[in-house]
Amino acid sequence: MDTAKMLAHNAQMIEEFRTTGGTLSAFGDGPVLLLTTTGARSGKQRTSPMMYLADPDDPRVVYVFASKAGADDNPAWFHNLVAHPEVTVEIGRETRAAVAEPVAEPERTRLYAIQAGRFPGFAEYERRTSRTIPVVALTFAH
Repeated sequence: MDTAKMLAHNAQMIEEFRTTGGTLSAFGDGPVLLLTTTGARSGKQRTSPMMYLADPDDPRVVYVFASKAGADDNPAWFHNLVAHPEVTVEIGRETRAAVAEPVAEPERTRLYAIQAGRFPGFAEYERRTSRTIPVVALTFAH
C-alpha cells in the first residue's frame, strides 16, 4: 500500500475508533487503542491504531507490538517513541499520558507469546520476518 493510501486508511480507522468509543471493525473483538507519538524528525504528532495486551498485574501498564504485519522493518511509530517516549494513549473514550519503553528479553518473548496465543495473526507476523518484533510497555502517568 502506498503512503497516501495508508494514511487515508489510518485516518478512517482513527475516525471509526473515536466515533464508536474504542472499537474497530478491522480488529474484530481484539482490544485496540490509539497511540499518539511525536515524530522523531518532524516533531509532529502521529496517531496509530493498534491492538494491545493489558498487564494483568498492573492496571497502569499495557503492551503494544511493533509487528508492522510482519514487515522487515519496524513501524514509524516505534522509531518515534524511542526518540520521544512520552506518548498519549486512547482506550475507549479515555485519553491518558504514558511513557513508552521497549521490553527487554526474556520478558519480550513471554509477552509476545501471550499475544500470539490470543491472536494468531501475531504468530504469522513473526513467521514473516527475520527481525525480532519489539514489544513496548506503555505505563500511564496516573
